Amino acid sequence: MQPRLANPANLLPEAMQALMSLGAAAKQENGVPALTLNLVYLRCSQINGCSVCVDMHARTLRQIGETDERLIAVGAWRDAPYFTPAERAALAFAEAATRLADRPDPVPDDVWNEAALYYDEKALACLTLNVAVINLWNRLNVPTRQIAGQWLKSEEAKKWKPDLAASTH
Repeated sequence: MQPRLANPANLLPEAMQALMSLGAAAKQENGVPALTLNLVYLRCSQINGCSVCVDMHARTLRQIGETDERLIAVGAWRDAPYFTPAERAALAFAEAATRLADRPDPVPDDVWNEAALYYDEKALACLTLNVAVINLWNRLNVPTRQIAGQWLKSEEAKKWKPDLAASTH
């Protein structure tokens, strides 16, 4: 498999800088644990079929101490006993906000209200922005057929360490 094009953000350095700044701002002092955000990134990327981000965030989760049981079960989180109520609320919100066209009320009140039980206004803003950012990365990677694991070979990846405060890219 070959990519159709280099990642568009890599071809337009100003865009990459803006995306990185947005990602960094979205996770500052936010009230959503890094582990939860990375579970959200993984789940959104699974839904969108972004192999680059599935690969990256599964690796990040493992590096920050996530268990195999939970990693394996992210795609079936509703039926797996491994997730906290707050994580379930974040995953439900992330799924709804990723699948906007799947139902007339994309993010129904019950999904929002469940998330609001565990996350205050600032944390909900963080969660919303982080779902948007990972979906943006997915939408850059999937149409251009970016290759999972290729980023590991880059100079940036050689210097990369998982950000315990969270990481979108």
